[in-house]
Amino acid sequence: MEAQPRPSAPKSVKEIPAVTIRFVGDSGDGMQLTGLEFTRATAIAGNDLQTFPDYPAEIRAPAGTLPGVSGFQIHFSSEPVFTPGDQPDVLVVMNPAALKTNLKDLVAGGTLIVNTGAFIDTNLQKAGYKVNPLTDGSLASYKTHEVDITKLTELALKDSGLNAKEVGRAKNMFALGMMLWMYGRPTEPTMRYLKEKFSTKPDILAGNEKALQAGYNYGETAELFGVTYQVKRAAITPGAYRNVTGNEATAWGILAATKLSGINGFLGSYPITPASDILHELSKHKHWGFTSFQAEDEIAAMCAAIGAAFGGTLAFTTSSGPGIALKQEAIGLALMTELPVVIINVQRGGPSTGLPTKTEQADLLQAIYGRNGESPVPVIAASSPSDCFDATLEAARLAVKYMTPVFLLTDGYIANGQEPWLIPDVKALKPIEVRFRSDPNNFFAYQRDQTTLARDWVRPGTPGLEHRIGGLEKDKLTGGVSYDAENHDTMVRLRAEKVARIAQDIPPTQVHGAPEGDVLVVGWGGTHGAIFTAVSQLRAKGKAVSSVHLRHLNPLPPDLGTLMKRFKTVVVPELNLGQLVKLLRSTHLVDAKSINKVQGKPFKVSELVSRIGEFC
Repeated sequence: MEAQPRPSAPKSVKEIPAVTIRFVGDSGDGMQLTGLEFTRATAIAGNDLQTFPDYPAEIRAPAGTLPGVSGFQIHFSSEPVFTPGDQPDVLVVMNPAALKTNLKDLVAGGTLIVNTGAFIDTNLQKAGYKVNPLTDGSLASYKTHEVDITKLTELALKDSGLNAKEVGRAKNMFALGMMLWMYGRPTEPTMRYLKEKFSTKPDILAGNEKALQAGYNYGETAELFGVTYQVKRAAITPGAYRNVTGNEATAWGILAATKLSGINGFLGSYPITPASDILHELSKHKHWGFTSFQAEDEIAAMCAAIGAAFGGTLAFTTSSGPGIALKQEAIGLALMTELPVVIINVQRGGPSTGLPTKTEQADLLQAIYGRNGESPVPVIAASSPSDCFDATLEAARLAVKYMTPVFLLTDGYIANGQEPWLIPDVKALKPIEVRFRSDPNNFFAYQRDQTTLARDWVRPGTPGLEHRIGGLEKDKLTGGVSYDAENHDTMVRLRAEKVARIAQDIPPTQVHGAPEGDVLVVGWGGTHGAIFTAVSQLRAKGKAVSSVHLRHLNPLPPDLGTLMKRFKTVVVPELNLGQLVKLLRSTHLVDAKSINKVQGKPFKVSELVSRIGEFC
């Protein structure tokens, strides 16, 4: 008879305000699912949270090797959370490669839970270990708990009828159950997920349920863990919440924009990491008057979106940096034809293929200047997973109001990350006004609204409103092809002025902190959480530092120049080598300072506290 953990005295419960946990293992170890299910249980427990999935760049890296390590980090708290945490307090590692690549991030004296069953000679060699780190004393500075998760899962499922491969796949459920117990998370949400996932595979369902419960029971009965932890519910605004990734929020923003505009929606897209999930999500919603089209390439995807806009549809296209490069000529066509198309760039590390599963925000100048000729396009950026919803609505509203393509920038960090989202009251969402011209009297294709400079949107086939648009320069009124030098000068300036006039729609810039002082930190995109938290910590130390976070990047907010002059120093943290800082310097002649990082990883709060503190 196999030995079982003997019952121990009841564990003590320690209350903590927050914790950061990272699950890491091989790509086949199910770490993303483990993290997602722990996140689901944590949200239901009432904590505020943010997550950071970290996918390997290699699609099929050899099992057990360093390039194949997959991770998922979650930071949850009884207080508001703005980042997924700088460093894990707890590191759960499923094999030697996971330990090798992640141990350096674990806080000093942190908790390390190791699946000893994977620390065999073959795996140690693949990870580059000459000596087993579990026996050489190198882990002595951590609170290390050695658990043979592999063997314990096999014991729990020895009579399940599952084959060895299926049993091996269930060890992530054992690890999940153990961690759910340790932090007082409920198992019911995961049980519901398993029932939905494996409803047609009762043997696998039963096996995963048993492994989950076995892990939970192990934590409860083994003497290995002497304490459990409690993180109280967060005090949050009342309402209905759900966890949402940035890509999900973007997809739902697209659907909401379609409904708010009262016309059909269209997505022309070609799959690319990390934007593909937007296409996947939208493909589920044909019944909402929405069409998602997977094109044969990026150019076709953009051209299809232009065709949809010409036909009177609210049009979108999604991609990442390499795909945006391919779309740029057609984006110029959308600009020349003055058709509303929202171009969503989920930024990743570049150049070329670069770091396809890692984050970066180095496509700002590509969005603003990346086309031939004088071709200004509005650019806005989302700042968090849930903010992707609102940013998408804003991009769609501007595209229709000003009859122009609009860039929406997100990034891999916020696209894949999760946070609780307060589901908005649908009735409170502002309608997106759409006007199609139907009166043929005194119609000219490039006749413009005097406030926005937008031309009329005309559905093809509307009687008496036949007209020409295309990539050749057009007469400033009739739309006929024109090679006249003065006309070209006029049209170039009109298109630029139209984009500039979007500034009249930008609300006053909100300052976090005092409206004047020593240092103003200016950020954009997914750096919001790290900047906000770092500035809050510095202000708590008495530093005269404030921050603003920009949604509108072209044009910039009209009050930004005046605001920056109220501070002695302007600092701009970016996950690039200094792109926004170039725009601020050239536009407002401010000697802004750069804080740059291009590692495929988001800023840590501690990094920004240190670097910003140098200017205080």
